[in-house]
Amino acid sequence: MKKIFIYIILINIFALNSFSAELNDCSMYSKLSPMYYKCKTNNFIKNTKNYQKKEWTEEKSKLKDTKKKIQDAKNKVLNQ
Repeated sequence: MKKIFIYIILINIFALNSFSAELNDCSMYSKLSPMYYKCKTNNFIKNTKNYQKKEWTEEKSKLKDTKKKIQDAKNKVLNQ
């Protein structure tokens, strides 16, 4: 049981770094080096994921609000 618990904790600790939204500073690489382009690509991917997550949560909340309004209207009609 202890091994499973420790294993789960370790996985969570290592997974936290993969979900971070911090952007890397690419200015330390030469603009002609492959590491610079790799860094820029990673930053672009992180920005895209953050944008999609933000937009999806906004749309999801709009959808929930719409469902609630429809349910309220349905209840009003059926209770009258």
